Order: sequence, then C-alpha cells, then structure tokens
Amino acid sequence: MSKDASRPPQRPFSRKPGWQKKFSRTGHGKDQRQRPGRRGDDDRREDEGPLRLFGLHAIEAALKNPARKVKRLVLTENAERRLAEAVGELKHPVARASPRDLDRILGADTVHQGAMLETEPLPEPEFADLIAEARGRPLIVLDQVTDPHNVGAILRSAAAFGAAGLVMTRRHSPPLNGVLAKSASGALELIPIALVQNLSRALDDLKDVGFVVVGLDGEAEAAIEDLDWSRPTALVMGAEGKGLRELTGKTCDQLARITTQGPLDSLNVSNAAAVALHTAALARIKSRN
Repeated sequence: MSKDASRPPQRPFSRKPGWQKKFSRTGHGKDQRQRPGRRGDDDRREDEGPLRLFGLHAIEAALKNPARKVKRLVLTENAERRLAEAVGELKHPVARASPRDLDRILGADTVHQGAMLETEPLPEPEFADLIAEARGRPLIVLDQVTDPHNVGAILRSAAAFGAAGLVMTRRHSPPLNGVLAKSASGALELIPIALVQNLSRALDDLKDVGFVVVGLDGEAEAAIEDLDWSRPTALVMGAEGKGLRELTGKTCDQLARITTQGPLDSLNVSNAAAVALHTAALARIKSRN
C-alpha cells in the first residue's frame, strides 16, 4: 500500500446540519436490525435453528443484559452453581443437563463449560447513533475481518480499553454467533456493533462529522503512539495477510503502524487492535491529567 504524505489536514470535530438524515439514506443500519443470520444476507445466514450462546462468561453477560431475550437456558449442575447470581435474577426456568447432553447439542469439540443459552439476536444500532454516542472514544472499523475468534477478541479489547463501538460490513464479516460470543468473553453484550453496506462510504461519513480515520498498516511511516488521540478517531483494521484493501487505505486520513522491536514485525489483527486501543486509552488518560 502506498504511503501518501499529502493527506488532507485533520478537521475540527463538528456535525454538519442534517447529518443524521444523511446516514439514514446511505443504508447504514435502519432496516436490517438483527445482528446474525438476517434473511437475504448470504454471507451471514444461520438457518440451522436458534441462536445458541455457550461458555460461562458469555452467558453470564447475556443474562445480565436486559436487551437479550432468553428463550431457553440449559446448565449443568456445576455451571448453575457458578452462574448462581445471574440465574437468580432470571424469570425463566433453567433446564438441567449433563455435559454429554450439551456435547450432543453443540458438538463434541465445543468448549461450552456446561452452559448453553438459546436466544435471539440483539437489536442492531443505527450507524448514526453509534457515532453520536462515541463522545470522543475511538471506534474500531474492520475491513473484511472474517474470523469470529479474532472479532471476538477485538470486542474484548474494545470493552477493556473503552472503545465506543465496532463497525463492520454486512458482507465479509462473521455472524455474531456462539463462537464469536465466547471469544468475546461477555463483550458482545457491551460493545455496540453497526453493520454497513459500503465501508468507504461509511469512512467518508465519519470524516464528515469530524472523525479522523486512521488505517493500521505495518509499512506506514507514522507510529500510533505519535497520533493525536484526543480527537474522535476511527481505527481501521484489515484482514490478516491481506491487510487494508486499496480503496480503504486511500479513504483513510492517515496510515499508522505499531512500533515493534523483536524479531517478528507483525501481529495478528486482534493483538494489533489491543495494542492500538491501549495506546489510545493511555493517551486519553494523559490528556485529562
């Protein structure tokens, strides 16, 4: 990816009149409200049955999330004991099962920890609402990152380091299913995720309302620790191996790299997100002191 030293200057944070109407016209959010398995979304369809979450942290967070509808909760005796606080507030009966019962339902290779929740997808936030609620915190934007383990880990880092939300494309992104939820360790219930049809257009929309759009690129001249994290920032990350697509990189205001010193000079996308978000969090803390 080419390095462009002539990128436009950073803009002051402001919202143009009518900015919310603009988002409603671009197809970001609105009519496709449910997260995984929406009809007509070929890359993300899940027609096999109900949405099933598994794992103790994922289910505990789901049970504590008032937006999450519980259809059926199945626990082993040990899992019910470990989830006693969350289950105690539930007005829904708990079905008891053995680990083998859950193996048969979820698959023998699934690390379910004795807990399964059948539920519905969470409501999907409007792209414009996600931006409005950011309040200076960074947004993570993923450019065709399709591995659910990586996206789950990114959500976990986003929750730990105070990111405002996650933006992905409707196609070429993973369904928000049990695998992703377990990798997120509860963060799927905490970090809002907006899905957009066209990533470059969404980045332009972010710039129009004052966000600085920074793409992570290992070959970039600027380092993330040198960026001005006091300004609203959208951090764009590409898939492992491919990195940012050419158009995505050109749409960014700036490209930046993570400084490394060891024999390996690259990180996987979830580790890179954690480093970048930690850098942003430290910068925001210092700016307040």
